Amino acid sequence: MATFGIGQPVRRSEDPKFLKGQGRYTDDVELPNAARGYFLRSPLAHAELKSIDTTAASQAPGVIGIVTGEDLKADGIGDLPVKFVVPMDEGKMAQPPRPALAQGRVRFVGEAIALVVADTLENAKDAAELIDIDYGDLPAIAETATAAEPGAPAVWDDAPNNTVFDWEIGDKGKTDAAFDNAAHTVDLTLINNRVVASPMEARCCQAAFDGETDRFTLYVSSQGVHHILDSLAEDIFHIEKDKLRVLTTDVGGGFGMKIFLYPEYVATLYAARKLGTPVRWFSERTEAFLSDDHGRDNVTDVSLAIDAEHKITGIRVHTLANLGAYLSTFGCFVVTECGNRMLSGLYDIPAGHVHVKGVFTNTQPVDAYRGAGRPEAAYVIERVVDKAARQLGLDPAEFRRKNFIPTDRIPYHTVFDLDYDSGDFPAHLDKALKIAGADGFEQRRQEAAARGKLLGIGLSCYIEACSGGPPENAHVTVANTGKVTVIIGTQSNGQGHETAYKQFVAEALGTDFDNIEIVQGDSDIVLTGGGTGGSRSVPVGGAAIDEATGSIIEKALVKAADAMEAAAADIEVENGTFTIAGTDRSMTFTELAKQSQDEIAFQESGGFAPPANTYPNGTHIAELEIDPETGVVTITRFTVVDDFGRILNPLLVQGQVHGGIAQGVGQALYEVAQFEPETGQLLTGSFMDYAMPRADNLPFVDFHTNNVPCKTNPLGVKGAGEAGCIGSTPAVVNAVIDALSVYGVTQIDMPCTPQAIWQTIQDHTARQAAE
Repeated sequence: MATFGIGQPVRRSEDPKFLKGQGRYTDDVELPNAARGYFLRSPLAHAELKSIDTTAASQAPGVIGIVTGEDLKADGIGDLPVKFVVPMDEGKMAQPPRPALAQGRVRFVGEAIALVVADTLENAKDAAELIDIDYGDLPAIAETATAAEPGAPAVWDDAPNNTVFDWEIGDKGKTDAAFDNAAHTVDLTLINNRVVASPMEARCCQAAFDGETDRFTLYVSSQGVHHILDSLAEDIFHIEKDKLRVLTTDVGGGFGMKIFLYPEYVATLYAARKLGTPVRWFSERTEAFLSDDHGRDNVTDVSLAIDAEHKITGIRVHTLANLGAYLSTFGCFVVTECGNRMLSGLYDIPAGHVHVKGVFTNTQPVDAYRGAGRPEAAYVIERVVDKAARQLGLDPAEFRRKNFIPTDRIPYHTVFDLDYDSGDFPAHLDKALKIAGADGFEQRRQEAAARGKLLGIGLSCYIEACSGGPPENAHVTVANTGKVTVIIGTQSNGQGHETAYKQFVAEALGTDFDNIEIVQGDSDIVLTGGGTGGSRSVPVGGAAIDEATGSIIEKALVKAADAMEAAAADIEVENGTFTIAGTDRSMTFTELAKQSQDEIAFQESGGFAPPANTYPNGTHIAELEIDPETGVVTITRFTVVDDFGRILNPLLVQGQVHGGIAQGVGQALYEVAQFEPETGQLLTGSFMDYAMPRADNLPFVDFHTNNVPCKTNPLGVKGAGEAGCIGSTPAVVNAVIDALSVYGVTQIDMPCTPQAIWQTIQDHTARQAAE
């Protein structure tokens, strides 16, 4: 097996440059004579823009120009597009316009009103303060739960009851019958709290326009250049795609939030053309809190029907999904098709019905955040399954085993029309319980109680759909020096793509890592690409590279046979070495390439269009301790057993799982984007108010796998980038509830902060005393 090939725990080849400060981020790009852009943003959640006077600001020192929404409108600049329209049986989804700069009205705090371009950022900020705006204050709505109630303030006049869409899947009649005939029913209301992505590198862009070639250039921190290019060319500026070049250099994190087209990219490009100067814009952290798309923000009622033998016979779900004041690129997809078809989880449930109502509020848009709908679904099903077990007096693990999809029935068609191709669900649960020391938990609980602490253990058995979506193509070129260049349309945000893709090349061609270059993020060089999201880069992009290198080896084999004066049928190939069978005569692929008289010795393209999703799954077990005097939670153990099919690089996978768990724990215990209900003001607009998990809040993760190869991916790979975030959140909350069960607690909403836990203990202690 190749030292750096598939399956090897190879350290990331890109890390040395980052550790030495040699990464090249958007801020490191130097556009000649670039001016600085600053966005004046609305301080109100809902107001009419009665007038905007830029006269004084335009005359301020260093100001090059000011752009408003009226300028965009006058020059025919298009609105930001919505890329998914929810299908409904009756009526149409509301799709109000979203201009890059506000026109006529502002609808959330932080909405961009004007772009000030000046020679320095300080001058741009000073000028922005001189813009005189006459606001007509309007009532605002910020709460998800009450947004659709009659009489709630209207975000859009043509969206009655603030309703974006009314969507459902499943068989309502069959589900109702299951509940009518149930021996037991379990009901639960859950809040999936709104979170802020908070990547280390905030959003930023640099825009330029060449008047001689009539061509735009945009440097942007993104998760893929082609989606942004397509939208800008087709929907916004109405130009041919070759009139725009989009580039993404190194990226300091994205988590789904950097997939989308944002207003700032439109406005800076427009300003660069209108004002004749490159424009640089970089978001400050509070600005990011106010303008980045947020994640989650659902209120869900879920019920289970259970028969006398404790088998689940039906699931019923109703969700209010907050989409903010405007519809982001894929926001409507995330809260419908993307996640809700996973609501049956790992369980053999014969009937189900899901109803989702999307609602507008006076908050910034909500879209994909790590897992994009699947964490929300896993949280719903794993929380209600856990409550069902406790309500029935059953062990949560045993109740899950009783309801798991039997291994001998896989492939399995779910109640929500998905086809699970592979998996062994009882096996990873049993393995996780053994590693976590579940048999000794009660003893540990007693020891904790003797110290005045509450110990709890929580399970989560998750499954998710990922690595589907659009096709990916890869072009592999081999120079006669032996250097290999891979051109591919995904975009690394820190996941280790460079290392992963090099492993595919090393496996097939036997080329040293130092002799392989990965090219991403330049629309002039990378002609197509689906970008990075939905854990698709290695399963989809890797399959494309594998096809391209396979084609190269086929052609190289013929040339190797000719060079060694042997029949091609007699040549054996392994890790890029061609050997005449039964002899010691061989030559490497690199040696063969160097014999070429042409500068390019080999070049081939490969592509892969996923025929279906992959379905990674697994078990997370959280064990945690609560101090009842303060409500502080300490996670003492965290055990994971995942099924990722065939694993390319165990180190990369483990790193992805660790990062996902950090975000899942963050949502469970610390993070929430909180708005003042009446005014729509963001109360958690900085890291002083928005609590991020820190290193000492996170446990050592005992990570293991129980892999069953995927049957819908040619490599046998299942996506691994989002699983940690999907499985961890319900495990942690289930553990909190287990620890608090001594007080009769059966539900607590995220985030389970010390204050929330302490108050819950006080409330239940008082209730028990009263009884």
